[in-house]
Amino acid sequence: MVNDVTDPYPYDLILFDLDGTLIETAPEIADAVNDTLTRFNLPSVSQQQVNDWIGHGTRELLIQALAFTGNTSAETVRHADSFRLVEAEFAVFYARRCGTRSRLYPQVRETLLTLRGQGVKLAVVTNKEGRYTETVLRAHELLPLFDRVISGDTLPVKKPDPAGVHDCMQRFGVAPERTLFVGDSSIDVATARQAGVTVWALPYGYNMGQPIESCGADRVIADLSVLSAA
Repeated sequence: MVNDVTDPYPYDLILFDLDGTLIETAPEIADAVNDTLTRFNLPSVSQQQVNDWIGHGTRELLIQALAFTGNTSAETVRHADSFRLVEAEFAVFYARRCGTRSRLYPQVRETLLTLRGQGVKLAVVTNKEGRYTETVLRAHELLPLFDRVISGDTLPVKKPDPAGVHDCMQRFGVAPERTLFVGDSSIDVATARQAGVTVWALPYGYNMGQPIESCGADRVIADLSVLSAA
């Protein structure tokens, strides 16, 4: 239970990363990537490779997969005339896959409901493109629990740029010292640091193959239930 009025809750706004923080999405992302690669007669990639590519948005992940399977550079893929067609096919496959093999991490729904009940403002700040963000959140019935959702294409910039955090603090009138960012990667830690807010990290997500303990978060927590007793 969140602390009572004699011991005020320390945060008025909590921002969450999505993939690897609230929802384990990597299995269905890998499915959609491999659906796309098969469609274009390219070899499949492994689940671990997809896990390590998560963090900069689904578009960048697809670019990394194409660069690997095509034995070329990400920059070459990014500027190839054919990339738009591949990306469009991926969008179709991923829309079908969203919600099929993803799952909420432990204590996510319970913690979000508890925090909302205490009047804490909740937001998602993710690099995943908006159309996929909304689909995944709806699939797991989380969308109504958030006061603001900022995806990778909501603003002109994305994480680790702190604009998404600043947007939420300004929108809800919350000071940096009353704001917490919760994520699973060095990108999230860098975002929070640039925004001047406290950052807690989860050890079970996707940190591009690196241990989260090395990223310099203020605290590493086992799961979201810790937020209910902050």
